Amino acid sequence: MVGFLSARRFHGLVAFVAFALLAVAFYMEYQMALEPCPLCMLQRIVFLCVGLVSLASALTGSQTARRFFSWVVVVLSLIGAALAIRHLYLQQLPEDQLPACLPGLSYMFDVFPWQEIMQAMIMGTGECGDVVWTFLSISIPGWTLVAFAGMALINIIIALKTKKKTLGY
Repeated sequence: MVGFLSARRFHGLVAFVAFALLAVAFYMEYQMALEPCPLCMLQRIVFLCVGLVSLASALTGSQTARRFFSWVVVVLSLIGAALAIRHLYLQQLPEDQLPACLPGLSYMFDVFPWQEIMQAMIMGTGECGDVVWTFLSISIPGWTLVAFAGMALINIIIALKTKKKTLGY
């Protein structure tokens, strides 16, 4: 990928998109008063990590480092996609089958050990089953799944193209 469609620019674009999605999430939380559930919080953390790794890749001049960063973003994106799929699964469950609602995260951080907090966040809570916003009939975790899948795909292409270029193909 030479010229305008370079791996550096794609990583810059992925970083921009990840940070823009975080900005949208904070807008939804603070301006639209949509309280994020634990799975939403974890997906935000993954977007932050994807953005930081992509930004580091965009700023590096090393093809080897860029390929490594691409695979890191692929792994992070797959983790984010798994969280989004879990979230979508909870949204499809009947209300009586949803996990119990838990106290707020700030209370949990004060009282529970971090292992229990992480388990509760990954498994989701009753509030994770609520569909509070949709666009084109797709909920927030549906859109995050699309974003994570796109980021994974772009980075797989970058990693494979960088490998070929590095090996002289």
